[in-house]
Amino acid sequence: MSSRERILGRVRRALSDVSGEDAPIERTYLREHGDRGVEETADLLAENLADYRAIVHHCTAADLPATLAGMPAARGSRRSWCRRGWSSPGSRTPTPSRSRTGPSTPHELDRIDSVVTACAVAVAESGTVVLDGSPGQGRRRITLMPDQRICVVRVPDQVVSAVPQGLERLEPVSPLTWISGSSATSDVGLDRVEGVHGSRTLEVIPVNRNGE
Repeated sequence: MSSRERILGRVRRALSDVSGEDAPIERTYLREHGDRGVEETADLLAENLADYRAIVHHCTAADLPATLAGMPAARGSRRSWCRRGWSSPGSRTPTPSRSRTGPSTPHELDRIDSVVTACAVAVAESGTVVLDGSPGQGRRRITLMPDQRICVVRVPDQVVSAVPQGLERLEPVSPLTWISGSSATSDVGLDRVEGVHGSRTLEVIPVNRNGE
């Protein structure tokens, strides 16, 4: 008997007295804190993003291309990437340099300084942006490696108050990436070190589709 068969056998024995029918799950827990309107929820998202040291740029859909145009260069980026085929809230592909399907080798990935993507949902109470690999987001590797991470959030379409509401919009089998602020850790002297496990700079653009 192999190790795999032994482990699976233990699992089957443990589940032998469990009904095969799905039991309804009671969800009586608090789903959000307080009763906020759309504008208050968007403001809370921006506040918590900033608290996590993310840089927040507010703009309308019409102003998005202009807002994005100089952001990579302002950080000294030489090469940036935006998912090909992404239809941005501004109706134009918001890439300041070039657009392609994505780096295919570690060497190519290392040459990318900035990445621009959409997101799946943004959670106001936790200041979290979530990606699920949908069109406009690229593969997970391109979202984690470049030093500058620029993420566009459609307001109010993609903004929810709390995590339970965000989970309802996500598929559990998708490659989910949860981002709360820029990457940071502490060294042996407990000094903050940024950019160790992901992008050093996170910039989020809440785009108001209503033009306000």
